[in-house]
Formats: sequence, C-alpha cells, structure tokens
Amino acid sequence: MYQVAGIAGARSLLLWLGLLVSAGFTYLAVRGVDFAQVREALGDSNYWWLAPALGALAIGIAVRALRWQLLFRRETRPPFHAAASALLVGIFVNSILPARAGEAARVVVLNQQEGTSRVEAVGTVVLERALDILCLLLLLFAISPWLPHVSWLLPAVVLAVALIVGLTIVAWVLARFGDRPIRAALRPLARVRFVDSRRVERAGANLAQGFAGLRDWRLLAVALGLTTFSWLWLGLSMWFVLRAFEFGLSPLAGVLVAIAVNLGMILPSSPAAVGVFEAAVLVALDAYGVPKEEALSSALVAHLLNFVPFIIAGLLILHAHATSLRRAEPRSLP
Repeated sequence: MYQVAGIAGARSLLLWLGLLVSAGFTYLAVRGVDFAQVREALGDSNYWWLAPALGALAIGIAVRALRWQLLFRRETRPPFHAAASALLVGIFVNSILPARAGEAARVVVLNQQEGTSRVEAVGTVVLERALDILCLLLLLFAISPWLPHVSWLLPAVVLAVALIVGLTIVAWVLARFGDRPIRAALRPLARVRFVDSRRVERAGANLAQGFAGLRDWRLLAVALGLTTFSWLWLGLSMWFVLRAFEFGLSPLAGVLVAIAVNLGMILPSSPAAVGVFEAAVLVALDAYGVPKEEALSSALVAHLLNFVPFIIAGLLILHAHATSLRRAEPRSLP
C-alpha cells in the first residue's frame, strides 16, 4: 500500500512540476509581446508552405518508426506498420497527457498488436531517447560554424560528453557481462510481496535485449544514421513553417529550431509541451534577430502543425486498434 501511495505521489509531483515548468516558459514566451503584431504576422503569413511542412514531418516520423523497428532484435522485431502505428499513438498520448505518458502507451499498444515483450520495448524506448539527444547535440555541433552565436552551445557540449561517456560505459558493461548486471539490479524487486522472482529474471533478460543496439555496432550505426536523418527531415519541416512567415532564413535555421524544441522536451511539462515549445522556438530565432512577435506567431503555427495531425492520426489508429481487439476476443457460447 505504501509503495502504491509513493508511486501515486511521485506521479502527482511530476504532474505539478510539469505544469509549473510550462507556466514559467509560457510567461517567458509572452512577456512583453504585442499581441496585435502577433495577429498581424499570423494574418500576413503564407499558409501554403504548411503543405510541404506536413509532408516533411510525415517522412521524419516514418524514419523514426523504422529506427524503432530496427532497434529490436531480429527474432522479436515487429513489422513496420505496427511500430509506426504504436509510435503515432505514443505521440498522440504525449499530446494530451503530461509526463511523457505516450512512451508507455506505445509500448502497451505494440504488445497488444504483436505480442512484443513490454520490457524489451521499454529498453528500446530508453535507447531511443538517448540516441535522440545525442544526435541532436552532434547535429548542433556539426552546423554550428554556419550558425549565428548560440548562447547555449557550451552546456550542450557538456551534456553531449556526459551522454557519450554514459552510453560507452553501458555498451562496455553489456558486451562484457551480458544481461547479468541488469538482472542483478532488478533482483531486489523479487523481495517485494506478490513479485515472482522468475518474472524479475525474465524482465532483466528482456530489458537487456532492448539494449541490443548498444552491443551490435552495425545496428547502432544504422540507428544513429536514421536518427540524424529523421531530425534533418523534422528540421526541414520547421524551415517550411519559417518560410511561411518570410523570415529569409536558411534551412539551417529550421534545423536549429528543431534542435532547440526537442532538447526542451527533456524538461517535464504539460501535455503537448505547451509553453516549452514556444519558448524554445523564440530562443532559437532570437539568434537570428527575429522580432519576438513574429517568432511567437511562427511558434504557434509550428506547434499546431505538430499537434493537430497527431491527434487525428492517434484517434483513427486507436479506433482501429480497439475494433481489432474486440474482434479478437473469444465469443462466449450462448
């Protein structure tokens, strides 16, 4: 009972922390803004650019679904359509619930669709997040010679070095000892009442399988390449949105905006990262001297582009998923 209460308390704390973070960043984003100029910028924009922006966004998400599929071992690898639909459900849930609840949702959906081990899927999701942050930082360093002054470049270097060191240590431990360290770390759970020690052992083995990408250097190289490729497409999508406002910026500006937004997603926040998304766009465009009102207008449009399609897709996929589950239920005899 105490453990359940502790988990509930931690979730409640994370929820309130996320709301406070979003409220703080929303204040920073709108502080001193002339909303009449924001409305004017929104009215003068060319929304035809949202069509290629949506196309680039779709390609980027498809590449990320392929990356997630390949992170599973060949023996347990789900088909692409199942990985893609589960990923879209995860993005949908992240858009309506706080605390990155969509990561758990896509693991559950994939398990229900394909019978994939939930623990192994959790391992692939954790590895995904590490690769995402690493590739964002490496991409930032790669394009930095062609960017204006970026004030947060030094903290990014520190984070990148720490992440590379951490991943290297984990990869070495897994290569040297296999799944034994993970099973040993989970073994105290077997002392908890109602927890079967055999299930804990299987969970440790499945979690280690989720980190297969760290033990297979060819798979890791492919995953890093696909991750970077997906961020470039998402950056291109952001650039098309910027083109709608005629800022006259190069495609690298879109990549910088995508990097800033997705690094901001590390912070706990409200559903759809309200406030954090807008503040990150403003920080990135401030390096180019874009007025705050125009930057905020483009941030609002970019946020809608990264929200509405996933709400529609998520609802459609969940409806189809629920229908398939009902059909799969054994019918009782009259």
